[in-house]
Amino acid sequence: MIHAEGVAEVTDATFDGEVLGAELPVLVEFTADWCGPCRQLAPVLSEIAREEADRIKIVQIDVDHNPGVAARYGVLSMPTLMVFRDGEPVKSMVGARPKRRLLQELEDVHAPV
Repeated sequence: MIHAEGVAEVTDATFDGEVLGAELPVLVEFTADWCGPCRQLAPVLSEIAREEADRIKIVQIDVDHNPGVAARYGVLSMPTLMVFRDGEPVKSMVGARPKRRLLQELEDVHAPV
């Protein structure tokens, strides 16, 4: 899996506890080793994970090794970014994007400072 530094990996087995049970909003990147745009997104997610750690938790899940969660949420394209708050998906975005754009898209789902 393409690992973004500072971004935890979750699995089908740990997803519910790590994501649905989290206190902060959680940005989940659905990724795969063969996904080129996922490689572009990795440093962006690492930066946001470091800079926004008090407002949002960021995790990634490899869809090839963990197809259950991807199927549950209808994820068909990589990368798909989904934000979960209070155990519910509240936002979904498909495709890599620059840091500035991603931060703008996350503005309405961040935890208050």
